[in-house]
Amino acid sequence: MNTRVAVIGIIVENLDSVEKLNAILSEYGENIIGRMGIPYKEKNVNCITVVIDAEQNAINTLCGKIGKLDGVSSKAAFSNV
Repeated sequence: MNTRVAVIGIIVENLDSVEKLNAILSEYGENIIGRMGIPYKEKNVNCITVVIDAEQNAINTLCGKIGKLDGVSSKAAFSNV
């Protein structure tokens, strides 16, 4: 299995989507190295960073699932490792 390390940046603008987001992230829990969430109350958004080690296709699928959630956006940055 050829895996890559990636950082996924997630912005949550709709708090009603948090439960679904957590369920999706739990599906990939065995591949997640770490996760950090920062609420930004002044702008009423939550910023989440997820570091993951998985196959590139799995990371792309994860980002696609996250992007389908209402009021949630994500971008991934991949390492060369």
